[in-house]
Amino acid sequence: MVEEGTAKRRRAMVIIAHPDDADFMYGGTVARLCAEGCEVAYVVATSGDKGTSDPAMDGARLASIREDEQRAAAGKLGVGECVFLRHPDGFVPSGEPLRGELVRLIRTHQPDTVITWDSYRRGFNHADHRAVGIAAYDAVFPAARDRLYHPADSEQGLQPHKVRELLLAGGDAPDYFIDVSDHFDTKLEAIYCHTSQIQPLEKQEFLRRRREQALEAGQRNGTPFAESFRRVMLRV
Repeated sequence: MVEEGTAKRRRAMVIIAHPDDADFMYGGTVARLCAEGCEVAYVVATSGDKGTSDPAMDGARLASIREDEQRAAAGKLGVGECVFLRHPDGFVPSGEPLRGELVRLIRTHQPDTVITWDSYRRGFNHADHRAVGIAAYDAVFPAARDRLYHPADSEQGLQPHKVRELLLAGGDAPDYFIDVSDHFDTKLEAIYCHTSQIQPLEKQEFLRRRREQALEAGQRNGTPFAESFRRVMLRV
């Protein structure tokens, strides 16, 4: 987390591929940041318009459902804004125009911390996750920092911005762990908002099962309510 003690209120930007990515992976961290007074914005590259087996569902209606679910989940966590870039699900570009969109949003919101996917993991990794992680990393450094990248931004009054910290999620070599014990139930409430993407269960049963799963995992690794990242600190 960004160190406390500065006069400026902390800001974080969460850059993800699909609605629900952040809430399942690190909703506890987002809830903790919000509870500590950090301003958090979500940037979602797609609207999740492909992930269904329902033969009666079409992409436009599914995208609308998923966006509504993401806004509801973000509200549970305390996130102030959700930005949907609406790239086609499964076809997110790893370079432009996504990098330029992210540079503009970083310069607009001026986050201290950016949380995104770790694109350089071994093993299976969704193509959209890889693309978003690469574009976010490249947008943070050096593009958002250096004024000659995307000069049209400065013509519209946006200044270069230096992000202090990257938290990369979903990798196979985490080195930074955040205790979310006090925010785990809030994370579960956010996950339950994604009703089109989870097994239909009565809410209390869903919450019970998720808590049990976390405790079982904690018996193996000693961190029942921690979320893990690879942390990259950048010179400002």
